[in-house]
Amino acid sequence: MITTIKYNSKNYKIDLSKPLDISIPLRGDKDNVNAWYLDPPRIEPHQEGKFIGKVSEGASTNFNDIWFNPHSHVTHTECLGHITKAFHSVNQKLKRYFFWAEVITVAPERQGKDFVISEKQLRYALGTKKREAVIIRTIPNLKSKCAQNYSNTNPPYLLQEALEFLVNKGILHLLVDLPSVDKEKDGGALAGHHQFWNTAEVPRVDATITELVYVDNEIMDGPYFLNLQVAPFENDASPSRPVLYQIENL
Repeated sequence: MITTIKYNSKNYKIDLSKPLDISIPLRGDKDNVNAWYLDPPRIEPHQEGKFIGKVSEGASTNFNDIWFNPHSHVTHTECLGHITKAFHSVNQKLKRYFFWAEVITVAPERQGKDFVISEKQLRYALGTKKREAVIIRTIPNLKSKCAQNYSNTNPPYLLQEALEFLVNKGILHLLVDLPSVDKEKDGGALAGHHQFWNTAEVPRVDATITELVYVDNEIMDGPYFLNLQVAPFENDASPSRPVLYQIENL
């Protein structure tokens, strides 16, 4: 399934039969990824009176209820409505789904008791490349990220200067394998989010942040086409499935 995409007057070939899924699926148990001090998600048969929505219990169908929070329990994409008084839905703000993207790998640097991603690191990794989206993989990059409970662990985060650098480079879609671009406990400042969405001046309503991705070690750093799809929830954030496509003719 080879297709050709014309981007900035150049033709690029990708193989649609070889998607590279960088999302973390949701499971209804304690081994699911988790953050922000919530209980694990639940996926349970719906029960009403004597009815149990499970074929093995006599029902005609499996009919599950699902309890989860997109910010805590799954790969998710959020818009500026995550931090604004006014309601903004990611389902309304994200209207295009294919983007010219770059995967970069960064080792967060120690800063006091924290580990951070700095402007210098991003500048080194991206150089003069012009991209619409950037996917940041942090190291160490263990498969355990897919089941990590990040609550009260002070995970790495991006410095405000790093977010400002990405904005100035024209990055509209930022994807990270972290629970947040901001420090876990920052008193509610969320300076990185505000910086990326430019809420103090002209808000970047078409920009998104995707958190809790997992980029397998077999995926090499470099350019890809990104297909960023969200579940159609009218909410500030929604579960998402970012998929990368390797460019065949570079």
